[in-house]
Amino acid sequence: MDGLVVRASEGRGRGIFATRDFAPGDIIERTPVLVLPGDERPLIRQTVLDAYFFNWGESNVLAFALGYGSLYNHSRSPSAAYHPRLEENWMDFVALKPIRAGDEVTVNYGKSHDDQTPMWFEPDFVPPVTLAE
Repeated sequence: MDGLVVRASEGRGRGIFATRDFAPGDIIERTPVLVLPGDERPLIRQTVLDAYFFNWGESNVLAFALGYGSLYNHSRSPSAAYHPRLEENWMDFVALKPIRAGDEVTVNYGKSHDDQTPMWFEPDFVPPVTLAE
């Protein structure tokens, strides 16, 4: 990918890093996605792919972003946001703030780029309570 490289991200395994500067609003990556029906979700949940899919639209459908799309690490103060293009089965990753060559490009895995809800892998995550019927 032009302007991006995969390399080690301290404490997170791999990450996506900029090899050139990006300004706010720049498209960092435009990637196709593989869309899977929602009835395959339980199968995916049993595999390593569980950590790499996106919810796709309002239904139970899920998608895997190709290119580097499924490899961006999470941040509650991300440098980029992802924008699903549902009709075309594409996803755009767009800079939210200046990203300099050498910076890790991060996205927020929540419902929006400013979602502060702790994710399941963060230390302050509190699992939802399920009431018995």
